[in-house]
Amino acid sequence: MYVPLVAGLALALTATEPAPAAADTAHRVQLDHRGQRVDVTYRSDVRVTHRQLGAAGAPGRPSALRCAWQASVAVRREARHPAGHVLARTVDAEKPLTGSRPGWCATQKDAIARDVAARSGAMRAHLLAVAARDQDSLVAELDAAHDRVRG
Repeated sequence: MYVPLVAGLALALTATEPAPAAADTAHRVQLDHRGQRVDVTYRSDVRVTHRQLGAAGAPGRPSALRCAWQASVAVRREARHPAGHVLARTVDAEKPLTGSRPGWCATQKDAIARDVAARSGAMRAHLLAVAARDQDSLVAELDAAHDRVRG
């Protein structure tokens, strides 16, 4: 009697939470801007979303429950100029990491965290690619901030 109600609720469940922090998700560089050294830090921010799919099976029948997960990776940049400028920017990944686990999401969170951690190489590569692509826009932002102060 309650199985359809529970199954209907389970289909609609979605939860979002930050992923466990990786050992080192930061990339630090120093940039020379008009004779002054600018410290720049890029950090990965991973958010994992869980969505319960399927329904619990009747007693003696296999369950069709699955937990679909998606890990969105955002890279946050913070540049600190000696003149006091702090320039921040966030770049989201074009394609999130995805996966699926059998069973209830509540019981699969540790396994999903391991799945996400196993893809840390892809997240690190994304972080470094964003840092490389960001150099021109960062110099333009520093130039604009410098010109506002002098103007």
